[in-house]
Amino acid sequence: MVKAKRKIIKIVTCYFEQIYCKIILYGQNVKFKKISSNGIPYVMVAIGGSFSIGDNFKMNNGLKGNPIGRPQKCTFIVDKNAELVIGNNVGISQVAIVCHSRIIIGDNVKIGGGVCIYDTDFHSLDSNIRNDDKEDRDNKINLPIEIKKNAFIGAHTTILKGVIIGENAIVGACSLIANDIPSNEIWAGNPARLIKKI
Repeated sequence: MVKAKRKIIKIVTCYFEQIYCKIILYGQNVKFKKISSNGIPYVMVAIGGSFSIGDNFKMNNGLKGNPIGRPQKCTFIVDKNAELVIGNNVGISQVAIVCHSRIIIGDNVKIGGGVCIYDTDFHSLDSNIRNDDKEDRDNKINLPIEIKKNAFIGAHTTILKGVIIGENAIVGACSLIANDIPSNEIWAGNPARLIKKI
């Protein structure tokens, strides 16, 4: 009896989460096709920003979606004049993506729980400039990121601005990616380094 109740509650909750997730995406002018969302993401697309999601997108939000230790919602922040593109058959869990320039995620990419992807420094590296909010915003560096098709990004990894991750590349959990990763290679560490070629 208890198992049956839990199953019914799960089915009903999932149904309403799917509807609410689509309302959020529509409300932020996100272009999407078939999506599956376990939980509710946080989405903020500035006027002039662009966010599109390909077919068969799967996303886990929060503890219920993927209980691996960082129970946050997926977060998508797209600044004005920035572009975030997610390809077909992409799966993510509890990911934070902040796009101030351009982030492209290719087809069949899998991104593990708690991964952070930032194409901006957020602040100037000059402490004098950081003391003035407007000057700080105007002098931060933004550089595009591309994660090419079939890449796999391990949980809790951070990907920084200007990085290209090649096709079929694998990034080990908890890595810091500040440089390009060639196709068909496994990288891991902080900072990440080549482990082996596939």
